[in-house]
Amino acid sequence: MPKIKTLKSAYKRFKKTSSGLFKRKQNNLRHLLTKKDSSYKRNLGKKVIVSKHDNKRIKLLVPYM
Repeated sequence: MPKIKTLKSAYKRFKKTSSGLFKRKQNNLRHLLTKKDSSYKRNLGKKVIVSKHDNKRIKLLVPYM
């Protein structure tokens, strides 16, 4: 069987944790930042764990990660 190609855009967006889950960056931190509270922006900088339903999809996109 041939190898499965990795989707490069997904490979750049997600990182795998030691427990096998994927983490991602949050949105809403690109523009229109003046109206957003500083504590809100600070919390957006943290990474979040992908939901377990989307975790299966990402495993298909990035099979060798």
